Formats: sequence, structure tokens, C-alpha cells
Amino acid sequence: MSLKTSLRDNPPLSVRILKEKQFRKYLQEPKLTAEDANFSVNSIKEFEEYLEKKKVSFECAGLDALKDYVSFLIEEDKNSMDRLVAIARYCNITKKDDYYVYLVSILGARNVLPDIGERIAIIAGEATRRKIFQGFELPPLGSPPENYPQLTQIIMDKLKAELPNETCRKILTWNYHKMSAETFKEKKERFERAESIDGYLKNEHKKFIEDLRGFMKEGRIWYEQKITPEVLDFVKGNQEICTGVRRGNRIYLTKIPYAPKQYLEESDPALKRYYACHCPLVRSALLDREIKISPMFCYCSGGYEKFCFDVIFDEPVEVELIESALKGNTRCRFAIKIPRGKMK
Repeated sequence: MSLKTSLRDNPPLSVRILKEKQFRKYLQEPKLTAEDANFSVNSIKEFEEYLEKKKVSFECAGLDALKDYVSFLIEEDKNSMDRLVAIARYCNITKKDDYYVYLVSILGARNVLPDIGERIAIIAGEATRRKIFQGFELPPLGSPPENYPQLTQIIMDKLKAELPNETCRKILTWNYHKMSAETFKEKKERFERAESIDGYLKNEHKKFIEDLRGFMKEGRIWYEQKITPEVLDFVKGNQEICTGVRRGNRIYLTKIPYAPKQYLEESDPALKRYYACHCPLVRSALLDREIKISPMFCYCSGGYEKFCFDVIFDEPVEVELIESALKGNTRCRFAIKIPRGKMK
């Protein structure tokens, strides 16, 4: 019997969901079926029941309570993607920000390592993929980010031992988050209307600042980032952040820190690198001297950053890793090469 079937056939839990009407309305946007919506609602009710047994409310529970619950789900074999996504969605609408950011961090990169394996097979052959990935398994879904860096190190060490650096970069520089070109349709239209690349980038940065200002005023999380006045000023003062500045035939792009508020308040370089890094597969390694992951892995982030420009320029672009937390820098920075004939 499937988990969803079990929930459907059992009567609803008596625990009152905090904002059930609001949550059901929110679930209409991703166009969930009635069965899936009910599963999502019951997932929250089960979470609330768990917290009640621990004598704590959803509103007051700290992050450790969520981590304990996810560990419980793993032990009970109930750690499905649907269930964890339902909890993340509910935390988002109820502005339980620390819960939402944590859940996104343990779910967002879940398939990256297996997908790297598939790309290895495409570029270097199935035998190479098996050689690199043999001898270990991925941690269970929902495992904390700390469970991934050592595995990432092993894969990177094997990858570099088996293949030339150029092939490794080609494998890693990919759209592993599976973004759709449709995501950047409006950006592409604005680019086509712009008189120059410089003008386009300048206007995109202005628009980005206004978007962030809206998130700040509404108290909403932008991706995993909490936008404060200080964060807004920080982004406003550097057009490279999430937008880009052209120098010659390259566009230089800097990632917004993963935890920008903490990043701006921190003076210790090691912690600053930790707060800058977005990747849950490596972030905790920045605080662990025993784990050494090749900075080449950051080309995975380069693949993410360049995809927008692939769409804008109508062809795959080259990306160069300039700075990254794994390289010892306190920011992550890339150079996007403008394709021949696309300068304006």
C-alpha cells in the first residue's frame, strides 16, 4: 500500500492545522490534484501531532524540532519527497523561514550527484560512471547537509583521477537544477529590445533591486535569502550581484551570499565563506579541515549561472570560475563569455 493511499483511506487526524484554508488555496497554484492536496494537508497535521507529543507548538518550535522530525520520518520510511515538499510549502506561507530554508537546502540538491553520474555516462561512458560511483550509496532523502561533503569529495577525487580537467569541467558545467528556458523568456525579450548589453544589464539590476525591495517589504524569503535593508543596500551597491557587469567580451557575475544577513555581519573569513556558499553538497566542508573538495566542483554552480545567458544569447555560452568559497575566496564569482557576433 502506498503512503498516499494509506492517508486517503484513514480518517483525518484530529489535530487542527494552523492555516488550513490558506494552505489549500496556496496548493491550487501548483495545480495539485485533490488527492495530492489532501496528502499535503495531512502531512502538516501529522507534523503538528508529532510536535504536540513533544509538548511544543508549530509556531514556537525551534529548528532542532524539525530536524528531529525529519530523522523520525527517515526511520519510519516516510521521508517521501511529496511529504517534505508539503512541509516546506506550508513553512513558506506561514513564514517559518528557518524551517523553509533548511528544507530547501536538503531537497534542492538531492538529485545533483546522481545527475552528474548520468552526465558522466553520456560524455565518458557507462563504465566510467560505474567506476566513479561504485562502493557507496546516497544518504536517505532528508539527511542533513553535513552527510554530503565527504561523498562529494570522493566523487570529485575519482572524477579527476579518471578524466582530464577539461572533460571534468564539461561534465560539471550543466543545468543540474533543470531550469526551463521558459523561466527566462521575459529576460530574453528585454535583452532583444535593449540597445546594448550594458544598458540591458543596468536595467536588469534596477529591476532586480525593485523585486528584492518587494520581498523585503512583504517579509518574504527570496529563494533562500532573507532580504533586509542592509542586504538590499549591499546588492544595490554592486551590479555584479545576480545581474552582471560587462568588461570586454565577458560578463562578470557574483552570486548573492547564501545567508546574506549573516555574511554582512561576519568578519571571520572562514565563516564568511560558509555564509557565502549556496551548495548543500559542500557548504559544511568549509568548516571542516578534514574534508578537501576540489574547487572544480563549483563549475556546477557555473552551469546554473550561465543558463540564463544560454537562453538570452540563443546558444551555449562559456563560463569561467573566477572566485569561490572552495577556492578560499569570500565570494563566488564567474565570467560569462559573450558569444561571437552577439555583442551590441
